[in-house]
Amino acid sequence: MNAQDPGRIVLLTSSHRVAPGLLSWPAWQTLRAADRVLCAERDHPQLPYLREAGVAVEHTAPPADELVDDCAGGRTVVVLVGGEGDQRLTDGLARLGGSGRVRMPDLELLPGSYDLPGARLLDLVQVMDRIRLSCPWTSQKTHEGLAKYAIEEAYELVEAIEDGDREELREELGDVLLQVVFHARIAQEDQEEPFGIDDVAATIVEKLIHRHPHVFGDETAETADDVRAHWLRTKAIEKQRESVTDGVPLGQPGLALAAKLGSRARAAGLDVPLPEGAAADGTGYRLLALAVRAEEDGIDPEAALRAAARTYRDAIRAAEGLTAGPEGVED
Repeated sequence: MNAQDPGRIVLLTSSHRVAPGLLSWPAWQTLRAADRVLCAERDHPQLPYLREAGVAVEHTAPPADELVDDCAGGRTVVVLVGGEGDQRLTDGLARLGGSGRVRMPDLELLPGSYDLPGARLLDLVQVMDRIRLSCPWTSQKTHEGLAKYAIEEAYELVEAIEDGDREELREELGDVLLQVVFHARIAQEDQEEPFGIDDVAATIVEKLIHRHPHVFGDETAETADDVRAHWLRTKAIEKQRESVTDGVPLGQPGLALAAKLGSRARAAGLDVPLPEGAAADGTGYRLLALAVRAEEDGIDPEAALRAAARTYRDAIRAAEGLTAGPEGVED
């Protein structure tokens, strides 16, 4: 060991979103080779697994100058830090290094584990659980009481997409996701048929795999139309529906409903003439015909009408002498 070698300090971090003990190979190598392993937290989640692996951990938090002195002679000291880091230690090391009076050991930040994609969803579930237990408003909500918010958030998401606002899109996606987690948390409390967010996720995973045999199985699909045709066939078998119109929610906006019915009939190869109404209610039938024809032409009639309505709104504002902002709203 070189007496002139200032040694090394390794700050070892780990994600609380990954099961304790699942550390990277470089982390385990560093821990086993270290001269000292320190941890100020007696309840640090990694400690039982380090003890099982034969790694001795000292429950101490020496100040920065003592830690630097301990590294002299080429020694390596590993410090296990929590998810929030160790501000006291890092600030102390920064002051010593900035003073220019101390020969500093090498300082290394070693992530022992990384968040996997989707790991922040675990945070959302935990936060929702705490709010459900502690918030007077949230704790009283039911599926029925929340239903209207799901519709509102879905429309706000569509508006963000049509506006092309990326920041707004990210926020509205989060609001829609919250509705899913919120409803799943409420469902968990049901006395007769409880289920939670893991059950919700498992159901959609199973459905996606089953309906994509060209991805997870032996079937092939060359075009998007091939995929859609298989999807519809699979749904028909799963749901055992008597009619192609079964499962079409009649409570959705009228143009979307008309287009969906037209799409179902066309996909089933049915040539169904459009109905004609009496003069008193002929407007609805004319709108029905327009919506069905728009769908046949690959146009979303709801989106087309919203775009036209926005243009009309801007024209009204212009007639009033008002200036529209980037999204058609006065600044």
